[in-house]
Amino acid sequence: MRQELKSLPKTLADDVARNLVMVARLLDSEPEEAYQYSRVALRLASRVPAVREAAGFASYMTQRYSEALTEFRAARRMTGRADLWPVMADCERGLGRPERALAMAGEPEVKQLDKAGQVEMRLVAAGARTDMEQFDAAVVTLQSPELASSTVHSWTARLRYAYAEALIAAGRGDEARDWFAKAAEADTDGTTNASERLAEIDGVEFTDALDPEAAEEEADQAEAPAKKRGGDVSDDRVIFEDEEDVEEYYDEDDLEIDEEFDGVVPGRSQDDAEAEADKGGKADQAEADDARS
Repeated sequence: MRQELKSLPKTLADDVARNLVMVARLLDSEPEEAYQYSRVALRLASRVPAVREAAGFASYMTQRYSEALTEFRAARRMTGRADLWPVMADCERGLGRPERALAMAGEPEVKQLDKAGQVEMRLVAAGARTDMEQFDAAVVTLQSPELASSTVHSWTARLRYAYAEALIAAGRGDEARDWFAKAAEADTDGTTNASERLAEIDGVEFTDALDPEAAEEEADQAEAPAKKRGGDVSDDRVIFEDEEDVEEYYDEDDLEIDEEFDGVVPGRSQDDAEAEADKGGKADQAEADDARS
C-alpha cells in the first residue's frame, strides 16, 4: 500500500494514508464511519488499487454490495490478483444472485487462491447452496480435507461453524452439536459464537454476574410470583383471595403464633384497639339485654 501511495504527491499521499488508516481502525467496530473515510480516500485517489480495495471492503461491511462489487472489480483489474474473488462472489449472494456465486466457485480464478482463499470460496459456495435451499448440497460442499484436518488454522473455526450450521439446516442436529463443539475448541479469538450455540443446544443459560441489568432482571423475576399473588401491598403481608390459599400458606407453627396475638393490628395504636374492643363489648351487651327481654 505504501508503495502504491508513492505514485501520489507527498501531501496528497499523506491525506489518503490517514483516511485508509481510519478505515482499517473502524471497519469492524464502526463500519458506517469507516465507509465515510473510504469515500474521502476514493475521491482523492481513485486510481490507487489499495484505495479501491479499502472502499470495497467498507461498502461490503455496510451491505452496499453493488458498490463493493464495483470497487473489487476495479482493484482486480488494476492488480490482476485473484485474492478478492471469494468476497466478490459473496457480494453476488448479497445482491440475491446465489447462482452467480456458484458459477464463480467453478472459475479458474479459484485455483489461483491460496489455501485460506480456497476455504473462503468453499464457505461462499456453501452459503449460496443454502440460499437456494439446497441444504444437503451445502453439507457436501463443506466436506473437505481442510474440514477433517486436526490442525488449527485461522479459518478452521469458521469452517467448522459453517458445517455445523449446514447440518442443522439439513435436519442433522445431533451431528451439528459435535461440530459446534469442535468450532468452539478452535475459536480462540472469538470469531464465531460457537460456544453460545453449543450451550443453546445443551440447554445451558449463562448470566453475567457483573452485568447490573442482568442481575436486576433476575431479581425482578424472583419477585414476580409474590407480586402476582399479593397485589399492591405496601408491607410484607400477602393478601389471599380464598380459603384454599390460606390453608396452603399457613402451617401449625403459624397457628401457634396466632394464639399469642395481642389483638393489635400493625399500624393502629393501643388506644384505638381498646376503643374498638369497648365498642364491641357494648354491642354484645345490648344484644344480650334484648334477648332477655
